[in-house]
Amino acid sequence: GLKLNIAINYGGRAEIVEAVKTLARKNTDFSQLTEEVFAQELELYGQPDVDLLIRTGGEQRISNFLLWSIAYSELYFSDVFWPDFNEQEMDKAFEFYHSRERRFGKTSEQVN
Repeated sequence: GLKLNIAINYGGRAEIVEAVKTLARKNTDFSQLTEEVFAQELELYGQPDVDLLIRTGGEQRISNFLLWSIAYSELYFSDVFWPDFNEQEMDKAFEFYHSRERRFGKTSEQVN
């Protein structure tokens, strides 16, 4: 199923800094640090990475939002403001998403 996260008073950079501080308090050997170990200290640990990030209101930036979790997300920008973002607009976002080739950081040659 779908998961919807609504973040209030959230900052992606602050989340990353807090994760580093937590690891430091745990006396982590940073030379052995992996992405998985780091991710365990993030606020959304255990939730799947974001597949589709929808930005409404005509803005075309991510604005410090879920910086770690959107690494391989598809980004959809809509001119429609959030209160007016209806089912038809959501369908457009899903159509965009389904038209994308998901490569998760690989080149098209590496995928084929």
